[in-house]
Amino acid sequence: MKTCLIITGGKLDLDFAGPFCSHHKFDKIIAVDGGLEAVKELGLIPDMIVGDFDTVKTPVLEEFRSLPFIIWDVHEPEKNETDTELALRKAIAYSCTHITILGATGGRFDHMLANVFLLYGCLQQGVEACIIDPQNKIYLIQDGHTFRKSDQWGTYISFLPLLGQIKGITLRGFKYPLNDFDLDAASSRCISNELEEETGTITFRDGVAICVESCDRKEA
Repeated sequence: MKTCLIITGGKLDLDFAGPFCSHHKFDKIIAVDGGLEAVKELGLIPDMIVGDFDTVKTPVLEEFRSLPFIIWDVHEPEKNETDTELALRKAIAYSCTHITILGATGGRFDHMLANVFLLYGCLQQGVEACIIDPQNKIYLIQDGHTFRKSDQWGTYISFLPLLGQIKGITLRGFKYPLNDFDLDAASSRCISNELEEETGTITFRDGVAICVESCDRKEA
């Protein structure tokens, strides 16, 4: 297993990110554009810095440019991909099998939604990727997954279709079980479920599920 932390340019709660980064070790760290300022505040040294750098303060850029061992992947502002997508490509090129993204929520909704869809490219290549903030852990599931209370990010577990429909959802060990249920994109049926047993499972026949493990703000 080779792990990668990507810190991108959305809103980042440093009070959350600091302890998180202290308790988790990563093989690679990639800073993305404005996320470089958060990297500095967290006292991290990235292996790579990706972006067009239109949102980073010049003194911060110059400080990291003085470190010769950092790889720079510089792009023009006018491009077809977001900086986060480019960073994910680099992480996969590094042969990372597990990617954690911080700073991908809480800012512009179009960027946040695009970041969720970018997880699909990782899933297609067999890479486990998730977006994390103080209230949410967001990742994709194909076929099935087992949940354990001891590993939960928060109280609630929600499922949403990424592409059209999820067919044949069966939930076991949940407060609200399901058996062979087809979930449409226009339905909120699978929002805010909870584990009732120590472990719970989801299985389904077809589709890709967005899974959100979440907590209310007071729990974060």
